Amino acid sequence: MLAGLAAAALLLASGCGAMGGTATPTPTAAAKASTPAAATPPAALSPGQGIRAVGTPSPDGVFRRFTGAPGMTIDPKRAYSAVFHMEKGDFTVQLLADAAPGYVNNFVFLSRLGFYNGLTFHRVIPGFVAQGGDPFNEVNGPGYMLPQERNSVKLDTGVLSMASSPAGVSGSQFFITLTPQPGLEANFAAFGRVTSGMNVVQAITPRDPSRGGTLPPGDRIKSIDIIDGQ
Repeated sequence: MLAGLAAAALLLASGCGAMGGTATPTPTAAAKASTPAAATPPAALSPGQGIRAVGTPSPDGVFRRFTGAPGMTIDPKRAYSAVFHMEKGDFTVQLLADAAPGYVNNFVFLSRLGFYNGLTFHRVIPGFVAQGGDPFNEVNGPGYMLPQERNSVKLDTGVLSMASSPAGVSGSQFFITLTPQPGLEANFAAFGRVTSGMNVVQAITPRDPSRGGTLPPGDRIKSIDIIDGQ
């Protein structure tokens, strides 16, 4: 019963996280942090990705629609991490490229383009999860869904996975567990783990769109740096 309710709570929300809405190891010295690129023109992206940005950019100059999921450009054997810069502080995530290469590749692609900059954690249920990455209040987010991945990584506290709905796995929405969630492990594959700053994650403002009424603004992601630890 509880597992069923938990899974239902991870179905993609609408009208919650759009732009402007109210609603591992430590990297070595040789590690390089990538900064978000300027607005990507609606043309072919880097070789190997095989997709195009489409439509017009958001008010911040970032394109958030694509013709499909990016091709594989990361090396699953390398160590990657992500540093989230939030309004309340920073937290670092070890990306599990060997366990969920498709999810990590997609997350790295979007983060490097600045896709998540300014988006909010639109659904935050204390003791359960903090969910974010929704730019357009739509299930398919950046215009595509992802193939489902499977692995045996436990959904302990501070683990990241992609959100899903009956339509499939979201192309951009993800959640971070705030407590262990073994009841979700049959349907959600981990792709990251918070390694520092879990206090910042636990302090993300609670908000439950399913309850209706007036909600506090969602906490914003200022930017995400991807670190290639080689």
